[in-house]
Amino acid sequence: MNSRNEIADLIYTNLLKKKEDLKHQFEQSKNTIGYFFIDELLPETFAKELYKVFPTTSNTVLRKNIREHKYVGYQMNTYHSLLEETLFAFQNERIVELVSKICNLKEIHSDEFLYAGGLSLMQKGNYLNPHLDNSHDKDRQRWRVLNLLYYVTPGWKLENGGNLELWPYGVKNEPITIESKFNRLIVMVTHQKSWHSVSTVNVDKTRTCISNYYFSNIPVLVSDDFHVTTFRGRPNEKTKNTILRFDSFLRNSVRKLFKKGIRENPHQYKK
Repeated sequence: MNSRNEIADLIYTNLLKKKEDLKHQFEQSKNTIGYFFIDELLPETFAKELYKVFPTTSNTVLRKNIREHKYVGYQMNTYHSLLEETLFAFQNERIVELVSKICNLKEIHSDEFLYAGGLSLMQKGNYLNPHLDNSHDKDRQRWRVLNLLYYVTPGWKLENGGNLELWPYGVKNEPITIESKFNRLIVMVTHQKSWHSVSTVNVDKTRTCISNYYFSNIPVLVSDDFHVTTFRGRPNEKTKNTILRFDSFLRNSVRKLFKKGIRENPHQYKK
């Protein structure tokens, strides 16, 4: 199993098999931050092979600042072909359509440029502060509406950290933690209120993730407006929160003046 079509067949089959349960998951959460997750998405041996061929952090891009500390990879032709085939399997039209139906969203499109998507690696001490994803694609033509996160670190445990956190009632309240479990796919909606983060990794292991975004011609919420990726501090980070608010204000102001920013965002796959 090496081609994206073969991998897509397996993903589609497993999603379809559990479609009603996944729809129920999403329905239960759609009024805040809609999400669902599915375990054992791909054969265990294949998922372990993906982990084995993940690049080391030295072959990825370090993102380290007050907002985040992680490693990303998006120029997929520089990595093992199995990673690219798997990543783009999630962009198969049948899967995009099925996920759209599960989430009851319309006019959904995949993104061949992997704008802000691709590979993610997090090691001990790495984190991602509460944030809202950038509202649009790289050309500001479509709205970002779904985030697909597929985790492939064998034996990952909740206590390891590096887990997805959803803040359905804002960043002043307690988050919902969803474990970055091996061979688990998490799909979450992205809109003006979908604050989420990744908890600090506590162990000397690397948490690996394959991520995709889906876009739409229409926003999830009528109230959605354009915004850059917007960060906040955690409830106990008052000073950091003040700094991040000002940082977000400045970056958003620049983007309103310069539609595509002062410089092109390098986080995209240039084929």
